[in-house]
Amino acid sequence: MAYELKTRAKTLFEKVFPERQIYHRSGGSVRYVSVSPFQQAMFATGATLLAGWGAYATANVVLRGPTMNLQSDAAERKIARLERWLQMSRAKEAAALSLLEEKSRAFTEATNEFERRHATLKSLLNALKGDEAVEQHALHGNGGIVLASSTIEEADARQSRATSPITGRMEVAGFRAQIDQLRDEQNAFLDEAEDRAVERAERLRGVLSLTGVSMGRVMDQATATQLGGPLIEIGTDGAHSNAIDDDSGEFSTRVREVAARLDEARLFEELIHALPLGAPVGVEYRETSGYGKRRDPFTGRLAWHSGMDMGAFRNAPVVASAPGKVVFAGRKSGYGRAVEVDHGFGFITRYGHLASISVKKGDIVTLGEKVGGMGTTGRSTGVHLHYEVHFRGKTYDPQKFLRAGRHVYEG
Repeated sequence: MAYELKTRAKTLFEKVFPERQIYHRSGGSVRYVSVSPFQQAMFATGATLLAGWGAYATANVVLRGPTMNLQSDAAERKIARLERWLQMSRAKEAAALSLLEEKSRAFTEATNEFERRHATLKSLLNALKGDEAVEQHALHGNGGIVLASSTIEEADARQSRATSPITGRMEVAGFRAQIDQLRDEQNAFLDEAEDRAVERAERLRGVLSLTGVSMGRVMDQATATQLGGPLIEIGTDGAHSNAIDDDSGEFSTRVREVAARLDEARLFEELIHALPLGAPVGVEYRETSGYGKRRDPFTGRLAWHSGMDMGAFRNAPVVASAPGKVVFAGRKSGYGRAVEVDHGFGFITRYGHLASISVKKGDIVTLGEKVGGMGTTGRSTGVHLHYEVHFRGKTYDPQKFLRAGRHVYEG
C-alpha cells in the first residue's frame, strides 16, 4: 500500500515536473540545459513563497494603514494635550511665585506697620504713666500729698474691660505668627491704657462732682476754651488689609476710643489742676462764717454772704488755692485790699480784707504761693479772710471745694 502510494506520488511529480531541456542557439552552435524535476520543484516552491510573501505584505500594508493613522492621531492629540498641560502648569507656577512674592512683601510691610504701632502704643502707655507721675507732682502743692487711693462715691460706676493677655503662642509659622503676637500685645496695651485712663477720669470726675458745680457747665467751658492733646496717627492706606485680616478699621476704632479716654482723663487732670481745691490760708485757721444766708454783722438783717470767712492772726499768710494769673490786686469796694486770681476754665478766686498784698496784676502764681497777709480792711469787723470762688460769674460754696480738695491734698 505504501509502495503504491509512493509510486503514484512519484508518477504525479514526474508528470507535473517532467524533465525539461532548454536550448540556446549562438554562433551557429546549439546548446541545451537540462532542468531536472527536482530543480523545477525548487523553482516553483521559491516562486510560490515569493508570491505569497508579496501578497501578505501588500495585504498587511493595505489593512494596517488606517489603524496606524488612528494611533498616530491619538498620539499627536496626547502630545498636544501634554504640551497644553505643561504650559498651564508653568503659567500656574509663575502666578504662584508672583503671588507668593506679593504676599511675602505684604506680610513684611504689615509686620513693619504692626511694629510701628507697637512702638507707638508703648510710648503712649509710658506717656500715660508719666502723666500720672506729673499729676502727683503737680498736685503735691505746698507740702501736701496726693491721696491716689481715696474712694470717691460720687464717681460713675465702671465696667472693667477684660484684659487680653499677651501671649507668645506661635500657632502658625512665619509672618502670621509674628503679626498675631504683635496684635495681642497691642490689644493688651490698649486695654491697659484705657483702664488706667478711665480709672483716673472717674476718680477725678468724683472730685469735681463734690464741688457742686454742674459738670455739664464745666465740660462746656473746658471744651470751649481748651483744645489740644497729643497727635495719635490712626489712619491707614489699606495696603495691608489682606495680610492683617482687614483689622485696620477695628484697630483705628480702638485707638480712637482709647485716645478719647486719654483726652478725657487729661482734661479732668487739667481741671483738677486748675480748680481752687487748696486751702487759701497757709496756717491753721477757723471758719468764722459760712457761705449763704446770714445776719449781716453791721445791719443785723438777713443778707447773702457770697463767700467764706476764715480767721487766724494779723498778716497770716493768704495763699493761692490753685495755680493761676492775678487779674486784680488793689482796693475793692466792700472788700478793702483784695486779690483776684484767674485759674482758667472759668474759675476765679477772690481774697478780701487783706492787710497787705504780695502780688501785682499779671503775676503768675502757683498753688500755695502767698498773695497777701490776713487783715481787716474794708467792710470788716475783725481780722479774717473773706474767700470767694467764682465760676462763670456765679459764686459757689468754698467749703465744697475744700471738701473736694481733701480727696486730693493732705497736710
